[in-house]
Amino acid sequence: MGWFKRFTDGIQTATKNKKEAPDGLWHKCKSCNETFTFKELKDNYFICPKCDYHNRIGSHDYFDLIFDGKYNLHFENLLSKDFLAFTDLKPYEERLSAAKEKTGLGDAITVAEGKVAKKTLVVAAMDFTFIGGSMGSVVGEKISRGIDLAISLNSPFMIISKSGGARMMESAFSLMQMAKTSAKLTLLAKAGLPYFSFMTDPTTGGVTASFAMLGDVNFSEPKALIGFAGPRVIKETIKKDLPEGFQRSEFLLEHGFLDFIVHRSELQKRMKELMQIFKKDNQTTPAESQQTA
Repeated sequence: MGWFKRFTDGIQTATKNKKEAPDGLWHKCKSCNETFTFKELKDNYFICPKCDYHNRIGSHDYFDLIFDGKYNLHFENLLSKDFLAFTDLKPYEERLSAAKEKTGLGDAITVAEGKVAKKTLVVAAMDFTFIGGSMGSVVGEKISRGIDLAISLNSPFMIISKSGGARMMESAFSLMQMAKTSAKLTLLAKAGLPYFSFMTDPTTGGVTASFAMLGDVNFSEPKALIGFAGPRVIKETIKKDLPEGFQRSEFLLEHGFLDFIVHRSELQKRMKELMQIFKKDNQTTPAESQQTA
């Protein structure tokens, strides 16, 4: 996947984004404890060759998997700020600086536009390494602008969710993003454009309670944790043991919350199928439509 090039506003950018998948010469699977070389893991889409455990990967890794080739990044100038001067164990400003330095990302979501099966697709992908993929004001704003971009391009829109929920350091401003993104998605429906919601491990909290579950098609990776409150919190609340596999994607599929589960190696193929199913014969931008007229 390393041969793909990254572009920001049409300008090629350096490959500097830290992968969420483990790095190093050797990797020990968290699920089966089997040891493999990092190269073996990478060549297998960061999936354990023995037990099929899907290691977490970052937004740029998904872009490399989904898009036909090059893609353009958008809204990279949007950065979170500590407008509440929030401090818990450390100031929020320090957490933001540390997250940016560690990941090379501006925030917990990245928006890209590229081609899938020669058709335009706008994708907003979350990164768990950036403060747990938490949903703050910038996450909501990037999704909002991503929707506007998709409408302007007459393109489907996709969100790849991977989050611990709302960002508590932004208080009510974070919670407001639930209503903001949910309301903004109605514009896609009015424009007759599909919204694909792809949930990966974990998708929890306010993200699940808003845009993650509003897709025209809701799907996920195998064994992804998907829910609002965590299993431990629910168990302590109801004082009962939970069913086996509770809140995992297979459980949600069985109970009607998901349309299907897709293996990471089949993701691009499945996206091409979705683009074909939901294709619009007039998939052109407003500017192109005026030129044609």
